[in-house]
Amino acid sequence: MKGTAHSCIGAGVGFAVANYIDASPSATLLLVGIGGISALMPDMDIDGKLSNKITISHKVFRSIAQAVGALMILYSIYAGSASELIFSIGAGVAIIMVSSLIKQRHMLTITGAGVLFGGISLHEYWLILLAVFIVIASFAPHRSYTHSIIGTIYFAYISFHFAQSLQIDGVFWTCVLAYISHLVADMSIFPFNRRGVKLFLPLSSKEF
Repeated sequence: MKGTAHSCIGAGVGFAVANYIDASPSATLLLVGIGGISALMPDMDIDGKLSNKITISHKVFRSIAQAVGALMILYSIYAGSASELIFSIGAGVAIIMVSSLIKQRHMLTITGAGVLFGGISLHEYWLILLAVFIVIASFAPHRSYTHSIIGTIYFAYISFHFAQSLQIDGVFWTCVLAYISHLVADMSIFPFNRRGVKLFLPLSSKEF
């Protein structure tokens, strides 16, 4: 199923939760948005559609990193002290060499590291948990752990702390139910899915 369809289903979940708890119009709009985003989260894995949309091109990142490395080398040659020269040149060369190895699949890991830094800076525990989710997802094959029960439980834990941070009724259930809606919509019981989801990883790789 396409990401737009998953997002629409998740938004519908948010709307249903909002109506169930009789939320205000502004809260309803927020829950609809949260539902639409949460329903896309299982596709955060390395080959998922969402992972490619939230990350910048690895070519852009590589160019920026290489430019930074070159500037470090030039600065150390023209303005650095003698004690800084060897370190700065070495660091600049290292940045250029490492950045040349970066592929698009590495960008999701880098994004997770950025979210982790933001979570630590803002003292938001749910952001730190989300960063861990993104980093793990960046190494997981498509439709594997993010599409399993264990992935759902971990996302529910993130959602709990996210809801605690926002202090808005309905956020937790919107996040969890929207996430689950993605797994249900990807199951092989529907004729438009060529493959199903491995709900019981790592205990079983059977698809449902």
